[in-house]
Amino acid sequence: MAKIGVVGTIGGWSSEKLADTVATTTNSPPLLIDMKNVYLDLPSGNCWYGNLDLLTLDALIIKKIGTRYSTDLLDRLEILRFLASRGVRIFSEPAKIMRVLNRLTCTITLQLAGIPIPRTTITEDLDVALTAIERYGTAVFKPLYTSKARGMLILKKDTATHAVVKDYSVKNPVMYIQEMLEIGDFDLGVVFLGDKYLTTYARCKASDSWNTTTASGGKYIRFDPTHEVIELAQKAQHIFGLDFTCVDIALTTTGPYVFEVSAFGGFRGIQETRNIDAAKCYTDYVLERLAK
Repeated sequence: MAKIGVVGTIGGWSSEKLADTVATTTNSPPLLIDMKNVYLDLPSGNCWYGNLDLLTLDALIIKKIGTRYSTDLLDRLEILRFLASRGVRIFSEPAKIMRVLNRLTCTITLQLAGIPIPRTTITEDLDVALTAIERYGTAVFKPLYTSKARGMLILKKDTATHAVVKDYSVKNPVMYIQEMLEIGDFDLGVVFLGDKYLTTYARCKASDSWNTTTASGGKYIRFDPTHEVIELAQKAQHIFGLDFTCVDIALTTTGPYVFEVSAFGGFRGIQETRNIDAAKCYTDYVLERLAK
């Protein structure tokens, strides 16, 4: 049976579940790898996790590569890219994950492919940023590396806006500014295994929150999308070629819009709303590909 490790977060629900599922399916001990404890020796070409030579593995499944999004995750992906070059099969491929990890790279790739996204301005100029807020009415400032709405800022044009934007730009010199859409109480997570549609769930926001993330009190609910929404999500995820992905979609009065394509979509929403064991589905998917 194949020897498979899971790159994830120790104690993280989805990471632990995937590692346990892989272990049960392959009849082997769980192997959950925290990237902060992986080291690479380039002269010898060896890559280790404790006493484990990662080059002895048949495959790695990337569930999480860090608890917070940052440029550090790109460095961790480079180590995994090296392993992939040495013959370890990695799901999803590190180079493909790099294209969705940076919000700007993901958004521009979607725009170039003709995928409908909210109106977005990218600038380092304070005056341009203020003009964008005025044009959008309400704007969301989004850090380039973030998840679960952390570090995002909602702004309307008023007398204090200039000072707020100037302060924000100190930590975020390249400002990603997006029109805030009227999406109602929920948005969607449309999930794919490879190019195959798996399921959809909705994230319903708490009454006192502007966003739908579970970190802000959001709840998962069952949702059956239209064929149009599935087709749009299919087109968006196909651009990136990930093995497991979740496409975040907002439904508006003018049609569906894609917020982002994620390589680290959670399993909990799928489990709670559809009773689908995403960890088992993903494990079976990987084993099928290793057998080819």
